[in-house]
Amino acid sequence: MAEATPSLVVERLGYAWPTGHCALNHCNFTIPGPGLWMLVGGNGSGKSTLLRLIAGLLTPSRGCVQRPLKPALVFQNPDHQLLLPSCGSDIELSLPDGLNPPERRQRVEQALDQVGLSGLRQRPIHSLSGGQKQRLAIAGALASDAQLLLLDEPTALLDETSQQEVLQLIHSLCNRSDAPLTALWITHRLDELRWCRAAALVERGSVGPWQSGSDLEKELAPLPAGRPEG
Repeated sequence: MAEATPSLVVERLGYAWPTGHCALNHCNFTIPGPGLWMLVGGNGSGKSTLLRLIAGLLTPSRGCVQRPLKPALVFQNPDHQLLLPSCGSDIELSLPDGLNPPERRQRVEQALDQVGLSGLRQRPIHSLSGGQKQRLAIAGALASDAQLLLLDEPTALLDETSQQEVLQLIHSLCNRSDAPLTALWITHRLDELRWCRAAALVERGSVGPWQSGSDLEKELAPLPAGRPEG
């Protein structure tokens, strides 16, 4: 039986900013299949830069990224990616081309339903809570037919209840029986590692080996709060 194609392969990846600062150095790792995978690291470790390289927003200085799945990036602050006034109109921006109006509406409703926002198609985005906005950003990624979700500290700006809702949502999408997703989740919250299939430490621009989230949580001292990188 042929082996399944990995969800993501990163080989000898390096990236230097125009200033000359090296953000990533000879970075190697593979995501073998669907599931919730987490990267943890302190400020300046290179983890946010890594996600942008995988998403195609930056061009590597060296090495390569093999991503057979369509990626979608979910930012730490959903206000940075929610562009239109209502929930439905914003999701429509992400829909693939070639759909007729009834199909577009159905796809919008399906995306909202998957993230627990059913019935909010016409709701103004400014009226949503922070957790609802983040789930709406995830709905946009789902509507785009993305199969590889790249989540850059998606709970950093949320209250505890909303943090749990977003974690549970992504975990369920990655473990559903029909077409489970692959998610690469960046975090500095060690308690979130308990939700993942496996986790790895990002240090000095390199990714360590995958291990169980609980084992990595035990190894690490509390990390400083994250902030956007470069």
